[in-house]
Amino acid sequence: MRLLLDTRVLLWTLIEPDRLTDAARKAVTDPANDVAVSVVSAWEITIKQAAGKLDAPDDLPSALAEQGFVPLSVTLPHAMLAGRLPPHHADPFDRMIVAQATLEDFTVVTRDRAFERYGVSLLAA
Repeated sequence: MRLLLDTRVLLWTLIEPDRLTDAARKAVTDPANDVAVSVVSAWEITIKQAAGKLDAPDDLPSALAEQGFVPLSVTLPHAMLAGRLPPHHADPFDRMIVAQATLEDFTVVTRDRAFERYGVSLLAA
């Protein structure tokens, strides 16, 4: 299975894994699954850390590598699709995750119900 973590799920996985559902925790830790993290999640986390609004690992790249998560870069097609998506979700970071999941055939691991309106494959976190 190809999984793409939303930002909140990424943080829960790194800091509070017990907040995840059993199914999500098993899927994210299953070595048979490819688990990706969008670079926009790193951007969002860094912005919120700089503003003092978020507690997250100081060395995010190392934390991702320790988990075996693969960074997913933003491409021009990702950006164009994200810009064209209907405004079901106001968060531009989440809209990019939807675009990436759509174009790269990922299942998004999330608890955010707004993702449902985009018709992407989801795994409840």
